[in-house]
Amino acid sequence: MADALLFNPRTYDPAHFDAETRRLLRATVDWFEERGKRRLIEDYRSRAWLGDFLAFAAEERLFATFLTPASAAGRPEQRWDTARIAALNEVFGFYGLDYWYAWQVTILGLGPVWQSDNAEARARAADLLEQGEVFAFGLSERSHGADIYSTDMLLEPDGEGGFRATGSKYYIGNGNAAGLVSVFGRRTDVEGPDGYVFFAADSRHPAYHLVRNVVDSSKYVSEFRLADYPVAASDVLHTGRAAFDAALNTVNVGKFNLCTASIGICEHAMYEAVTHASNRVLYGRPVTAFPHVRRELADAYVRLVGMKLFSDRAVDYFRTAGPDDRRYLLFNPMTKMKVTTEGEKVVDLMWDVIAAKGFEKDTYFAQAAVEIRSLPKLEGTVHVNLALILKFLRNHLLAPVDQPAVPTRLDAADDGFLFRQGPARGLGSVRFHDWRPAFDAYAAVPNVARFREQADALCDFVATMAPDETQSRDLDFLLSVGQLFALVVHAQLILEQARLTGLDESVLDELFAVLVRDFSGHAVELHGKDSATPDQQTWALAAVRRPVIDEARSARVWERVEALSGAYEMTP
Repeated sequence: MADALLFNPRTYDPAHFDAETRRLLRATVDWFEERGKRRLIEDYRSRAWLGDFLAFAAEERLFATFLTPASAAGRPEQRWDTARIAALNEVFGFYGLDYWYAWQVTILGLGPVWQSDNAEARARAADLLEQGEVFAFGLSERSHGADIYSTDMLLEPDGEGGFRATGSKYYIGNGNAAGLVSVFGRRTDVEGPDGYVFFAADSRHPAYHLVRNVVDSSKYVSEFRLADYPVAASDVLHTGRAAFDAALNTVNVGKFNLCTASIGICEHAMYEAVTHASNRVLYGRPVTAFPHVRRELADAYVRLVGMKLFSDRAVDYFRTAGPDDRRYLLFNPMTKMKVTTEGEKVVDLMWDVIAAKGFEKDTYFAQAAVEIRSLPKLEGTVHVNLALILKFLRNHLLAPVDQPAVPTRLDAADDGFLFRQGPARGLGSVRFHDWRPAFDAYAAVPNVARFREQADALCDFVATMAPDETQSRDLDFLLSVGQLFALVVHAQLILEQARLTGLDESVLDELFAVLVRDFSGHAVELHGKDSATPDQQTWALAAVRRPVIDEARSARVWERVEALSGAYEMTP
């Protein structure tokens, strides 16, 4: 029996979407299944470029349909719909992160274009998408990473309203094939933020020099160099502070995709891991008869369910966002930081069970174990996103305000606000609805109640012994606080989505047993920090809780895990 909580290609029918979206999602699944597991793995091992996949996507006009906002659309089914983008992320992650990556960096490359008032460039981008072209985002540099304050891509005015661009970019996906590369640079004749420029370049232009692929992968993560590249006025997407904002807002749009890609990877790996463990006999017993194996696989399962619940609910806040509702600015780095690191834990738990099987070349798991590591490190490190999350801590925990309730958003609407986010500042003014009612609704679930005690304790910590001026400069200490806060936000959206979907309370209780242990672990870590005060150390140990144990509940959850054995095997 298929588990309704997990993606399974055998039973997949995204009936909640419109007909064309359903057709394209199903066609994508069918393309991978027809290609088969052996070919998929061999392409990964041989580092083959994704030409066949991109040809399929071009024929179906897949990217053009999903990534053209209504403001630039030429067909009624075209829109920027975060719900269906998330669904496609999951499919790509399920079959291989290389496919997702070509799509992801296309999204990033389109961000500055769709935020631009340059009608000619927008029309060009829409036409290129219809032709099946991919895009690239030329932001980072070898010496500076994504530090956009320090770009060495220099634009010298040509006296005719344009520029000549010279400089290099590093770690740029699709840089070998992009029909349009959105490139960030600065003018040589203007100092400070007013000198920033985002412009469109073509990877096929003679002044565009492809240096190399900087990774050993089917992903083409390029280093390229522009040498006196002509930038016409019609190529300029943004100038001044708007160029800076376009860079940050593009990352806001793009980083969300990492969570659902991580989910897809974990789902495919879980089918393989549970099936292998259930059919392997050691010392005369199935591997899954050992209690530590059951615990690890059950923990992996409920963590994965939590990843899905949080990410699905975050979609709703993205789609409902507007100038007066920017709650998504917290939930976005949460999807990037928390969900992707949960993905690493899920894979590690399964790998501990299947051991050497996870290295075998005929498994999907072997690539999952490698690729799951990359997602927490893309679009800003975990530490960068934790530091961002901390900016919302006090307003979220201690100063809730009345905000409109956000419904489930699976409607066929265009999420145009994502390209009208405005200045990338003012995070301290973002306000949130009260997080407590989500917990109140499940007060009778033992481990939700136990975790609520820890969340309330964190509020007391912030109110009475928040980091002082010295500790506020100690990022190592602050990150421990950030992990505790992130758990509360993670739990809140899980509970909201559980209520909206009627999640089995046994699964929810088992998941919160894991979250209680996680909170306790981070509290102990905070206790051991060099700069923790005696009061903070006392608080940390007092916040440690033991989850509520229920053998019957755990047995019910294990039945769901055990049923995954043989539930899906990719076409050979």
